[in-house]
Amino acid sequence: MSDTAIITAFSLIAEADPALLQIIGLSLRVSLSAIALACVIALPLGAALALARFPGRGGVIVLCNALMGLPPVVAGLLIYLLLSRSGPFGGLELLFTPTAMIAAQTVLVVPIILSLTRSMVEELWGEYEEQLRSLGSGRLRAVPTLLWDGRVGLLTGILAGFGRASAEVGAVLIVGGNIAGHTRTMTTAITLETNRGNLAMAVALGIILLAIVLGLNALAFGLTQWSRRRMG
Repeated sequence: MSDTAIITAFSLIAEADPALLQIIGLSLRVSLSAIALACVIALPLGAALALARFPGRGGVIVLCNALMGLPPVVAGLLIYLLLSRSGPFGGLELLFTPTAMIAAQTVLVVPIILSLTRSMVEELWGEYEEQLRSLGSGRLRAVPTLLWDGRVGLLTGILAGFGRASAEVGAVLIVGGNIAGHTRTMTTAITLETNRGNLAMAVALGIILLAIVLGLNALAFGLTQWSRRRMG
């Protein structure tokens, strides 16, 4: 890679290139929306799975843990089949839109947040069950308290989910189509621009994406250290 491409990449970032900003903005909007939706789904389900007792619970836990490693292209294919014209939701005409990309990223992130929530709430319930029951709090009523008590660990997991969503390429490429100005994210743009030989734009996007991932990991590490110091 030539020095010219690197210099041009930093110039694009410093000058706030409109095309660059548009791609970054869409990427963040899609990933943040997916994380918000995943939290709404996964936090209560994870807590319920932690506290409920029913036949086959162990199998459900194993399945949720396995889905944490769900290949992005499989998630993309699933959403594609659901939203295609012959699919059950084809009439909504959501395929190749940001909404479809949000759905694909949500499918990828939900198992991560759900499994972490289940593990953390189950551990906290085992630790505080006696105390909570003495205060008249049953399993269901204890959920908000347990989620709040484990908020730092949960936030770390949410950040990890955001990191996976923002760095994902396969699923959003399948359901988004990488349409310029409409569904082109940082990861799909990097792939396209590299194939085109436009290394400056690809490098600029790569720098931004790397900075986001490093920032998220630094934040997660900082929260973990702060929590440990606070707990003594």
